[in-house]
Amino acid sequence: MSRLSHSEIHMVHRIGWLRAAVLGANDGLVSTASLVVGVAAAGSGKPEVFIAGLAGLVAGAMSMAAGEYVSVSSQADAEQADIERETRELKETPDAELDELTRIYMERGLDEELAREVAIQLTAKDALGAHSRDELGISVTVTAHPIQAAVVSAATFAVGAVIPLIIAALVPAAQITVIVAVTALVALSVLGGLGASAGGAGIVKGAVRVTFWGALAMAATAAVGMIFGVTVG
Repeated sequence: MSRLSHSEIHMVHRIGWLRAAVLGANDGLVSTASLVVGVAAAGSGKPEVFIAGLAGLVAGAMSMAAGEYVSVSSQADAEQADIERETRELKETPDAELDELTRIYMERGLDEELAREVAIQLTAKDALGAHSRDELGISVTVTAHPIQAAVVSAATFAVGAVIPLIIAALVPAAQITVIVAVTALVALSVLGGLGASAGGAGIVKGAVRVTFWGALAMAATAAVGMIFGVTVG
């Protein structure tokens, strides 16, 4: 089999949706578990704890969707503005743009003659694509997709947030704080490991990092609940 037909599997094509999915699930699990633990630690009854957690799920999912959409839309707008500017420059000063592309390839290690030849051939095939990729760093792999990011963030937030809500609904009111916290930490470690594995990073490191911050968040909200002892209702 020719080496040219070999297709390698890389992780970079997953960056966009993976980032949104991991961020959404982590936030959903941590924020909702922390909210449930905090309200339960304040001495609230089971219905109040569940309602608070459910409200947190809805509000959090909408917030994640809006935040991701605005953030990624801003990135997409910036990318589009750069592409439009590059399109104008290619029309108005094609020779200067060819020189610029040549310098880019020379800086990457090609000698001047080869760099010029590569620049000429890539320009002939797809000038805008070559400049977008090699000058601006924009490609199909990393192009921003606002709607995709928003939907993935909201959905994964909800999935993560459902876990502590289910536990809170099933266990006795007196045990909600402990069981939700423990379950959330286990789920966070699994989620962190899966996210790291899917992204090609170290599983243990990813699991420990996510679990540590989740434990810190739940400890803080539990402390607030016990200190103020405010019952919802």
